[in-house]
Amino acid sequence: MEQDKLYNNYTVTGGKWLHIATVSVLWFALILQIGIAIPNYLQTGRTLAGTLMQLFSFFTILTNLLAALSMTALFNINSRLGKYFFQPHVFSAIALYITIVGLVYNLVLRNLWHPTGLSKLADELLHSVNPVLFVIYWLAYMPKANLKWTQALSWLWFPLIYSVYIFIRGSISHLYPYPFLDVDKLGIPQVAINSLFMLIAFLLVGFLFVWINRIMVKRKS
Repeated sequence: MEQDKLYNNYTVTGGKWLHIATVSVLWFALILQIGIAIPNYLQTGRTLAGTLMQLFSFFTILTNLLAALSMTALFNINSRLGKYFFQPHVFSAIALYITIVGLVYNLVLRNLWHPTGLSKLADELLHSVNPVLFVIYWLAYMPKANLKWTQALSWLWFPLIYSVYIFIRGSISHLYPYPFLDVDKLGIPQVAINSLFMLIAFLLVGFLFVWINRIMVKRKS
């Protein structure tokens, strides 16, 4: 019953054009980045399988893909995927992840490399434009709920599983997607500290998103 009420409010408030624009930019940025990266990696002697594994080791790519899939699924809200991503705690979690993508890149990583041309376009879309579009859509059109504060803890499963994968892969291949996670160069103690700071960032922003959800529910009641 509550889910039906949220759905009715969602269909009434609309946001169709922002929905279409956000989905389009998300997929365009992903396709552009992958289309640029694959030939570049192959030219360095990597196999196609190794190239794809490297691409999908980036939290940015995984999160933008998750955002694109969730927004696409909402075109058919009655589908299994549509119903899943429509849940406030699920969509809010994705909003958290893509917010972290934008924050970490723009505060920590932006000055570490300077892409040009189409690479710069893809870079800006993935790290700046897409997070802003997704969060605006979440704020304006997605249903809110009195989420529990403990749900911010449950949202940590994705970055935790990602971290485990990255460190296992890195111990074998000695390839790390981000310099602050490079165990070979920084050592385990420093990477552990960096990972702890990242975990705290996820948790604090997660609490912020729960608070925003709860505030918006109270204003509408």
